[in-house]
Amino acid sequence: MKTAAIFLTDGFEETEALTTVDILRRGGVVVTTASLTGRQEVISKNKIPVRADAMFDAVKGEKFDMIILPGGTLEIANHAGLQELVKKYDAEGKLIGAICAAPAALGKAGILHGRTAVCYPGLEKHLTGAVIGKHIVETDGHITTARGPAVTPFFALKLLEILEGKAMADEVAEAFLIPMVYKG
Repeated sequence: MKTAAIFLTDGFEETEALTTVDILRRGGVVVTTASLTGRQEVISKNKIPVRADAMFDAVKGEKFDMIILPGGTLEIANHAGLQELVKKYDAEGKLIGAICAAPAALGKAGILHGRTAVCYPGLEKHLTGAVIGKHIVETDGHITTARGPAVTPFFALKLLEILEGKAMADEVAEAFLIPMVYKG
C-alpha cells in the first residue's frame, strides 16, 4: 500500500488539499495530512478550519512514497523543516507533488533547475531555474506540478496514476465523472 503526506499551512487552498486527499484515498493510497503551523487545526484560505492528522515534527522522519504541497499561499515555501524535507526527497529521487503557489517551495529549495514545472499564473518568477511548462499538469522525473484549483482533480489523478497505476487512476476518474483529458 502506497503512502503520501500532504502538508498544510494557514491559507492553504482547500480544493487543492482536500480533493487531492479524497482522490488518493479513493485509489487506495494511505494519506496523512500534516500541519506546518504548530497547531492541529489549520485554517484554509477561505477560513475553513481543518484538523490535520498529524504535526510536521511527528511525520518528518516517516518514509512516505510521496509528499504533496497544496497551494493557496506562498507561506508554504517559508517552512524551514519542509524545505529540508523537499531537498531530501529530491536528493533521493522520491516523489514530490506541488500545485498552485506551492511549486514556489520547490523553486526556493533549488530543485527545479532544468526541470519542466508549472504554477499559478503570475507566480512563475518563484520557479527558480525551471523550464515553464505548457500543460495544466507537468511531470518531470519524480516531480509533478500543476497550475491551480480548477485543475486539482487532474493533478490528483496524475499523482494517483504515478502511485497506483493508470488503471486505478482511470477507475477513480470514471467514478468521479472526470475524463482523463490531458496527456500528463
